[in-house]
Amino acid sequence: MSGVLDAQHWHRRLTELAARHGVPGVQLGMLRLGVDGAPDERVEVATGVLSTRTGFAASPDALFQIGSITKAWTATLVLMLVDEGRLGLDTPVAEIIPGFALADPEVARAVTVRHLLTHTSGIDGDLFVDTGRGDDCLERYLGVLASAEQSHPLGATWSYCNAGYSLLGRIVEVLTDRTWDDALRERLTGPLGLSRTATLPEDVLLHAAAIGHRDDDGEPVPVSRWHLPRSAGPGGAVSAAAGDLLDFARMHLAGGLLPDGTRVLSAESAAAMASHQVDLPDPYVLGDSWGLGWIRYDWSGHRLYGHDGNTLGQAAFLRVLPKQGLAVTLLANGGHTRDLFEELYREIFDEVAGIGMRPPFAPPEVPVEVDVTPFLGRYARVGSTLEVEQGADGPLLRTTATGPVAALLGGPPQEFALHPVEPGTFAVRPPGTDTWLPVTFYRLADGGEYIHFGARAAGKAIS
Repeated sequence: MSGVLDAQHWHRRLTELAARHGVPGVQLGMLRLGVDGAPDERVEVATGVLSTRTGFAASPDALFQIGSITKAWTATLVLMLVDEGRLGLDTPVAEIIPGFALADPEVARAVTVRHLLTHTSGIDGDLFVDTGRGDDCLERYLGVLASAEQSHPLGATWSYCNAGYSLLGRIVEVLTDRTWDDALRERLTGPLGLSRTATLPEDVLLHAAAIGHRDDDGEPVPVSRWHLPRSAGPGGAVSAAAGDLLDFARMHLAGGLLPDGTRVLSAESAAAMASHQVDLPDPYVLGDSWGLGWIRYDWSGHRLYGHDGNTLGQAAFLRVLPKQGLAVTLLANGGHTRDLFEELYREIFDEVAGIGMRPPFAPPEVPVEVDVTPFLGRYARVGSTLEVEQGADGPLLRTTATGPVAALLGGPPQEFALHPVEPGTFAVRPPGTDTWLPVTFYRLADGGEYIHFGARAAGKAIS
C-alpha cells in the first residue's frame, strides 16, 4: 500500500542524510497524481546552504542546475515539432541543416534525429567547446562538429553524447526560427507556468541560486567556474527549483496534458519518449535501456523512467513511476551526491511506493576469478584516455581527462582498482564514496573491442 507523502518526515531524513554524505545544500521534490478528482500530493523541501562561502540557506524556491535532465526538455521540444509535422524521428540531420558536416561524410549524410535522441550516433560526445555567449553559439558549434570523430560506428552501440543534444538544440532553432533558450521558454516553460526555471546565467541570478562545490580534503569548497558554455545549453544548462521539475514530470505523467487540460505534447509522443529504443551495454550505472530522451529503469519488475544530471559541482536526479503517478527529484550542490541518492531513494520508493529499488551494484561477497589479460591496453575517446594494466596489487584502471574536458574540469589522472564481478565486468569505487561503478568490456559486431565506463564507450587502440 502506498504511503503518504509526509513533508516533515522527508525533510528530516533529507537533512540527516545530506549531513552524512557531505552535501552542502539539497532540494527534494515528490509528487503523486491525484485520482478520481482528488488533488495531487506534493512535497518540496530543502536543507543546507546554497554556498559554503556565503552561508545562504537553501530553500525550495532556489534554483539548482539540473544538468543533463535538460536533455529530456530538449527531447520534448523535438517531439513537439514531430507532432507538428516539422520533422520525423528518422529524418536525416542533413535534410534539416544543409551543409551539415562531420569528420566522416557518410555518417553526416546518414545520422538521424533518432540517433541523436538515443545516443547511438557515435559522434564523440564530450566536445565542450565554448563558442561564445551570442545567439549564434549553436550555429557556430556546427563548425566544431565538422571535425568530430566517431567514438563508434553509427548505430553500432550506445555511448552518452552531449554533442548530439547541442545538435538537437540547433535543429530546434532552425525549425522554429528562435534560439534554443527562447524556444524552450515560449513552447515549454511558459505554457507550463514554470517561473523558477531559467537557462541563461543572467536569468538564473534573478533568483537565489546554488553554487557547485568540489571536494578539498573532505571539505566542500565552492567551484571557481559556475556555468557550462552556452553551446552546451540543450544538453545541460537548465536551472530550476525542484517544484518546477515536478511540474515538467507531471506533464509527462499526464500524457502531455497540463492540469487545466491544455495539451502540450501528444499522448503518442509522451509515450514514445519513455518507450524502449536501445539496450545499454552496461545496465548498472544508469538504467537498462534508453527511450527518446528518457532513461528507462527496471526496479523489482516495475518500469520507471527519468534522468540524472551533473554539472560543475552540482548533481540532479529524477525518477518517474508511471503506474503510481509518482515523480521524485533530488537537486544537490556537492558532496557524495550519488551515495545520498542511493540511500534516500531506496527509502522513498520502499515507504511511499512499496517497491524495491534495484540492488546496488557491487563486487560479489565471495571474490571471483576473472582473467583481465584480454582487456589490457589503452582505450581512447575525445575527452578521456583509459588504460587497463596489471598492477602490483591486481588489475587497475587509469583515466586521464583530455581535450576540452580537461580544460573544463582539470584534475590529475585517477587510478581505480578493478574488482572482478563477472567475465567482462569489473567494479571500481571512487575514493571516499560508498557507491561502486561498473567497468564493462565488450565487442561490437565488427569485432571492435570497447570499454564502457562512465556511460561512455571508448575503443581499444591498435598496438
